Amino acid sequence: MNPSFSSILVNDVFGDPGLFVEVRWAKRALLFDLGHNDALGPRRLLRANDIFISHTHMDHFIGFDALLRVALGRGKTLRLYGPPGLIANVEGKLHGYTWNLVDGYPLTITVQEFHTDGIRATTFHAADGFQRRDEPRSPTGDRTVGESFSVLHDPMFTVHATALNHRIPSYAYALQEQFHVNVNKERLHAAGLPVGYWLKDVKQYLWQGKPDDFRFVATLYHEHHKEQREFVLGEVRERFITITRGQKITYVVDARYDEENERKIVELARGADIFYCEAPYLDRDAEKARDRYHLTARQAGIMAKKAGVRELVVFHFSPRYTGLGHEIEAEARDAFRGT
Repeated sequence: MNPSFSSILVNDVFGDPGLFVEVRWAKRALLFDLGHNDALGPRRLLRANDIFISHTHMDHFIGFDALLRVALGRGKTLRLYGPPGLIANVEGKLHGYTWNLVDGYPLTITVQEFHTDGIRATTFHAADGFQRRDEPRSPTGDRTVGESFSVLHDPMFTVHATALNHRIPSYAYALQEQFHVNVNKERLHAAGLPVGYWLKDVKQYLWQGKPDDFRFVATLYHEHHKEQREFVLGEVRERFITITRGQKITYVVDARYDEENERKIVELARGADIFYCEAPYLDRDAEKARDRYHLTARQAGIMAKKAGVRELVVFHFSPRYTGLGHEIEAEARDAFRGT
């Protein structure tokens, strides 16, 4: 199975936190946190229209400026999601610059904050100097799911978050593909049908829940000609499609190891294919980790084991362990394996 999501840490394990997730075949990406992000380069930054912020400590938010710089002057919308206070933080960033020559620029920035009593949203347009335009507060409604809540719902996937204790709310996120659509190319070729963009439409119809009797016209590009052909979705699914479990990625940063945080993290990460978890400290420094509201490598491994994840990736190492990254990874791995 070719996974739908391709994920990489933005920096090395001692660098600023951040996770870049590319949605394959969609020319689209998701970005979790905005630490120093020059390593991504403009091309990948421009693919990330949806950005999920854990909190706005400097190492998680200083990269907003780099993203703004590459997006400025381009006809796109940046969508930021995060904890209470994010709108004011974005507004402060924007007010740090002079915008007298951006009239007519097409960039739009939307920001959503998630509160217990509802969702606050604001829009900033480059064309008017990024003046703040608040929208009516909306209820969370069915976004609330157990200890986590829905932040973004796309036909292909959802992003859920949960608020962790870092002496301020620090949001952890889980990206969950609704289900995975596998196309049997051999059967397509045997039926004389080409692989092409029309299959992306088929996937979208399936994720959107279109009925089996849904009819659609597809443009098929053969080697020397193209044709328009009508299909019935149920027949295409039956002959050429296999539906499997969707991919799941979880991202956890900056949280103290206590009973409530552990319960929330384990619930959010349960069954994840990849669990990205901060581990700034070795367990011999667990008291310091607790004082600084962070995790140890062993604690990350314990939670990964409880959550039944397939792969654990630890990162966000404290510089005090420079040259000892292998010890942090080994400690997390041993706890994950239960050795």
